[in-house]
Amino acid sequence: MVDISFDQLHAWLTAFLWPFMRLSGFFMAAPLLGHSAVPNRVKIGLAALLCVVVAPGLPPLPAAPVWSWAGLGIVVEQTLIGVAMGLALRVMFTVVQAAGEFIGLQMGLAFATFVSPDGANTMILSRLFYMITLLMFLAVNGHLIVIDTLATSFQTLPVGTSGLNPNGFDMLVRYGGTIFVSGLLLALPLVAALLIVNLSLGILNRSAPQLTVFSVGFPTSLTLGLFLLLVLMTDFGRFLQGLFSEGLRFLSQLVEALAPLS
Repeated sequence: MVDISFDQLHAWLTAFLWPFMRLSGFFMAAPLLGHSAVPNRVKIGLAALLCVVVAPGLPPLPAAPVWSWAGLGIVVEQTLIGVAMGLALRVMFTVVQAAGEFIGLQMGLAFATFVSPDGANTMILSRLFYMITLLMFLAVNGHLIVIDTLATSFQTLPVGTSGLNPNGFDMLVRYGGTIFVSGLLLALPLVAALLIVNLSLGILNRSAPQLTVFSVGFPTSLTLGLFLLLVLMTDFGRFLQGLFSEGLRFLSQLVEALAPLS
């Protein structure tokens, strides 16, 4: 008969619980697995599977009991680290969604929305850009790079570290401005061209009232918008390459910024 002492059980629990909290926090906030359409059991199962792989190579864990204030603090700390890394990755995908929103509104596609499984109304172009970006990210093995960064984060930010550097969270908040900067840069050529067309149609409508916006403006904006989208797609891969490089680089910098000051 195999006898298991309380100390052995506690050591096994701490070896997997605290890394599991960081991984589950990441999967909860990550753009792919963090979607509400993914069952929670799948998220928990993947976090537990990755935890089993990562746990044997972790640095020495703190000796704090799980059922204590120190153990609760470690749980909250690891969850915050995982959520911060997941949000950094989500910002990278939100850039193309913002660009799709800007272009869709200018093309007049605000009437045609796509109802996602989570109940939110999403612009069709925003959903299209998001799916293309997600497939491209998987095609270039970006998910493997993210998992590697997540695993190596336990070396930079070991479990039970003496607090987190608040400058890392400030860095994450400032990185959120990338949504508007890069998203607007991607959508700017189409938005500028469609704005000129709408301005011209407004002047034409004032000079010839019989040419209404509904009969002339919408077909013209949609046709020109689709043509400009074809032109945009020829350079979309280069934009995504720079976006992925910047996002993955920031993810590594975020982990280093969260490390406490020595």
